[in-house]
Amino acid sequence: MAKAKSWHAVDFLKQPANFPAKLVCVLFGDDAFLKFRACQALRKQLLAEGDAEFSLSRYEGNQTVFSAVQKELAMMTMFGGGQRVVVIDNADPFVTKYRAELESYADAPSKNSNLILLLNTFPSNTRLYKIVDSSGFLMDCSSLSEREIPKWLTDWASHEHQVSCDVAAAELLVDFVGTELGLLDQELAKLSLSVAPGAKLTAKIVQQQVGSWRSRTTWEMLDLALDGNVPEAIRQLDLLLQAGETPVGLLAQVAYTLRRFAAATQLILDAEKQGKRIALQTALEQAGIKRFVLQKAESQLKKLGRYRGEKLSGWLLHTDLALKGDSRVAPRIILEKLLLQIAAPQLRLSKP
Repeated sequence: MAKAKSWHAVDFLKQPANFPAKLVCVLFGDDAFLKFRACQALRKQLLAEGDAEFSLSRYEGNQTVFSAVQKELAMMTMFGGGQRVVVIDNADPFVTKYRAELESYADAPSKNSNLILLLNTFPSNTRLYKIVDSSGFLMDCSSLSEREIPKWLTDWASHEHQVSCDVAAAELLVDFVGTELGLLDQELAKLSLSVAPGAKLTAKIVQQQVGSWRSRTTWEMLDLALDGNVPEAIRQLDLLLQAGETPVGLLAQVAYTLRRFAAATQLILDAEKQGKRIALQTALEQAGIKRFVLQKAESQLKKLGRYRGEKLSGWLLHTDLALKGDSRVAPRIILEKLLLQIAAPQLRLSKP
């Protein structure tokens, strides 16, 4: 098919086969769920079942150097189908630091490897963007608007969970759960188990099955951790897990707020590098914190501090990957570690 100028991950995930991967792939945007699922779909295109153990390598963008990635891309795999896939998570600082090298590589990429860059932003006026747009794979993973999400939910329920969901049910689900797509997907997965084959997921079923108690308890758990009350935060974590919440679902809920704290911290640090100052509330509002909770969020971010605020993105990524199979540690312990990281000011971990 002819290449579209602005593919969106929502369209890609409906029919991945219509969007064949290229040697250089860039997934950009602020929605972590869409980036994760789009990257997962690309891996399935590129690697046969079971090949990932030998043919997939992942790097953290702020902790690697281009020479290491270049060496990995040039390496011939001895197992699987012969193709390598190299993924750079949180690749924004990597692209900033090695833009010239990446431009040269994108002009003449290795034929036996696929490079996947996961970025938050990818300006269209850069030479690298134009190279990837011309000969690579470019995918927009930006967040959907609140108005678009109910339609996405009805399509996603049918495509991913094989259940029919009416618009009223989707709108109510957004009211209960919020706009985090990862969390909405988790709720759809659970709701699909309560619907008989051929039946429809209705607003009444959502009302009965999605209790507001769990959402309140999750926010309370996060508030307690941000206030430094570790024992009570962990007690709330245990209550949620005993009530049937999935660890991935819990992470999606708390990540909604923590990512915004991370973004606000970065806005403040970026302003300082330019010799400017930005008010804490202004940074929080620009990061997506709602006005009615700005005062509370400001107090929490002050307690969190810039050191941990800057570490949040790495901690969340590490926790997400660990819960999805990168660690043999029990999921409860993985989540407990995250609560400790954001709760205890005395912790000064060198790695996320």
